[in-house]
Amino acid sequence: MGNVCGRSSTGHRKNGNPANGSLPDYKPAVPGYKVEPSDQTAQNQNRSSNKTKMASLPYAQVDSHLRALASQAEGFGHCAIGGLHGPLYHVTTLADDGPGSLRDGCRRKDPLWIVFEVSGTIHLSSYLSVSSHKTIDGRGQRIKLTGKGLRLKECEHVIICNLEFEGGKGPDVDGIQIKPNSRHIWIDRCSLRDYEDGLIDITRESTDITISRCHFSQHDKTMLIGADPSHVGDRCIRVTIHHCFFDGTRQRHPRVRFGKVHLYNNYTRNWGIYAVCASVESQIYSQYNIYEAGQKKVAFKYLTEKAADKEEARTGFIRSEGDLFVTGTQAGLSTDASGDGMFHPSEHYPTWTVEAPTDDLKQILQHCTGWQSVPRPAEQKAVV
Repeated sequence: MGNVCGRSSTGHRKNGNPANGSLPDYKPAVPGYKVEPSDQTAQNQNRSSNKTKMASLPYAQVDSHLRALASQAEGFGHCAIGGLHGPLYHVTTLADDGPGSLRDGCRRKDPLWIVFEVSGTIHLSSYLSVSSHKTIDGRGQRIKLTGKGLRLKECEHVIICNLEFEGGKGPDVDGIQIKPNSRHIWIDRCSLRDYEDGLIDITRESTDITISRCHFSQHDKTMLIGADPSHVGDRCIRVTIHHCFFDGTRQRHPRVRFGKVHLYNNYTRNWGIYAVCASVESQIYSQYNIYEAGQKKVAFKYLTEKAADKEEARTGFIRSEGDLFVTGTQAGLSTDASGDGMFHPSEHYPTWTVEAPTDDLKQILQHCTGWQSVPRPAEQKAVV
């Protein structure tokens, strides 16, 4: 695939507020869309001669230097700066704890940009708690976390990039657990599989989170957003999930209670129960995703639950704009799919990168999501 995994050469940049959700033939039919190169005709003419340019992932600039990740997330996590203003912390051992360990760096209270000088597997005997203003940057090495996962508890400004998570054991063990009251989080280019509970759980009033370019596989309950109907404070939750590959995982891509979730340019295939589930008061904006069913054909599911502070039970809402449903996939949208007061992403952030859900995009998401063998960028020298 070459270096296309990091390029953002073509595709639509959405920065408007379209009133109607359909874009016939995926052409820019409403203000706020633009295509580079200049028009759709040019793209079609170039398809045969330079196919790899037809689809690519955003964030080409974040590997230009080490700290270029900071504040670059698209979507609700766009403010996440991680450990931008702290020194480098070098992980020099695969030990669970002690000097030079990942756990030792993550527990420190000052901002840190954590990088790795070793590759291999870190066996966690307990949840590894990540404190505020940390970047865990796996570029340049191959680090796998197993046994337990990361816990982001009452923290802010955390970036997690280019790690693998596999084989979490024990009740309530998630790959990445974000609760309670955490915000400004970006999880990018991670591979997650085979945990006993969730791969990523976002609950208990945690918000302003982006999950991008991740690969999810070999799992049941993939991603939960919103704890349960009694936690009405989860109405504050806002999450963006984009350019991710949900690869045969059984359900929860995601399952949402209360929160606002923007899904775009994800590829979800061969689920075991459903692709996306909207429950009590949730609002899900599904935009230009690819849904490819296996035996279970219906992509969207609705569950009705009663919020603790309401008299009547309610379901959630899903709005589908430009999604592609293939191999006999049925959307399963409710007849009341729009919902009263359904949010639009442009109310919360001005731009994001989105393109038509094509076979080219599907190929990119299969090859270029999750952990990537990319070098660690150099530190940018300060200008005196």
